[in-house]
Amino acid sequence: MASRQAPGARITLADRMFTTLLTISVLSATIATIASALLHQATVMGEAQVELGHECEVVASTLDASADEVAELGSLELGEMRATLVTPDGQVLFDSLVEPATLVGHGSRPEIVSAFREGSGSSVRASDTLGNVSLYQARLLASGNVIRLSVDRAGILFVLLGDMGILALILLGLVAVSWVASRILASRLVKPILQIDASRLTNEAPYEELQPLTDRLALQQAELLRQMDELKSMDALRREFTANVTHELKTPIASIMGASELMRDGFVLEEDIPGFAARINDESQRLSALVNDILTLSRLDESERAQSQELFGTAEPVNLLTLCRDVAERMGGRADRLGVGLEVQGEAVTVQGFPHLIDEMVANLCSNAIRYNREGGEVVLSVGLEEGQPVVSVTDTGIGIPEESQVKVFERFYRVEASRSRASGGTGLGLAIVKHAANLHGAEVSLTSKTDVGTTVTVRFPAQDPSSLPPSSEVS
Repeated sequence: MASRQAPGARITLADRMFTTLLTISVLSATIATIASALLHQATVMGEAQVELGHECEVVASTLDASADEVAELGSLELGEMRATLVTPDGQVLFDSLVEPATLVGHGSRPEIVSAFREGSGSSVRASDTLGNVSLYQARLLASGNVIRLSVDRAGILFVLLGDMGILALILLGLVAVSWVASRILASRLVKPILQIDASRLTNEAPYEELQPLTDRLALQQAELLRQMDELKSMDALRREFTANVTHELKTPIASIMGASELMRDGFVLEEDIPGFAARINDESQRLSALVNDILTLSRLDESERAQSQELFGTAEPVNLLTLCRDVAERMGGRADRLGVGLEVQGEAVTVQGFPHLIDEMVANLCSNAIRYNREGGEVVLSVGLEEGQPVVSVTDTGIGIPEESQVKVFERFYRVEASRSRASGGTGLGLAIVKHAANLHGAEVSLTSKTDVGTTVTVRFPAQDPSSLPPSSEVS
């Protein structure tokens, strides 16, 4: 029998197989026994009915040849058979087992009704004896009376009760066989499963039904390795980013400290103090811009890791044309000082997003376009729809970006011309912020550039659901 499980213990495969095998075996044995008993009874009943019919014909022939039917019946040796002689009105003239006077009329019995009508009749009825069945055969005699013979045979219940002992022995044998078979089968089934190596990226399942499981293990293993590689890459990027931040922070801090120490110690002439103060102010602004960009990138990184936009508040409708005009107005003074023309063109387009981040994206692109332009050059901010998608493009006529550097410009602290970037106040983080802010909005960033011709950076937002946005004219 199955071992009793301790509270909370998990059922073993062998126990489950034992239960299943035993249940199937018991059901099969029971069904087979009942089916065999039914078949046996049907065969026995059929043979007994035929034999009783022959006996009834013999007795009927004997009575037809006799002058006294009752006396003839009394002289016959009938064995286990019961004989009954019935008149056309249903009265019992003779019964080999019971005194006729004590019997009620038999005219309604189906086998007798059939015999009076068709010359012969038969029927099968459960007898008063538990588990037995009575078979009846009746024949019409030449005298007009009906002779009926009957015999009792064991019914299906009696047959089954008689087989209970054998069935019990069979069931005990099935329990033992099922227990042994379940242990052997469980061992053979589990052994190939235990040999599956979960650390391998490819596994041939020992059974076809387990192939989805081994495929899933392989996918999970590949995903785990990818995540480990990603963590290593992120750790390397973090160390590199920390080193770059430290280096970038040291430069303005050293300049500020040097200038302030010279002023403190009195080594600066009175007429040179405004110049030193201006240098301190410039480096302080550069330091502030660098810190702000680092904080923005950190928030974007945290948002990507958490796959949540809650750090930036609630998204709201943003009119891209109005936003670009605001950026151009803020950048106008700087563009004028450098002799660069600044223009905004296009149509009013609304997107759902974070105004501060989109403003910073456009401002960084515009700032780079002005910084890396040439005197007399031009910067154009364009807004519109392309194939149903809102698009913002910033085009300049500046120095351009060499082809080998175009795939790197969105990396943190990467500068095509480091000296020019630092001299003009660039932090080296602007395009990295553009890339991550675009990702946060589900947008794509593309760049086309040609040396000494100019550069165009395009931000393509996903198509917007018009029902979720107010008219562009209502968005500030």
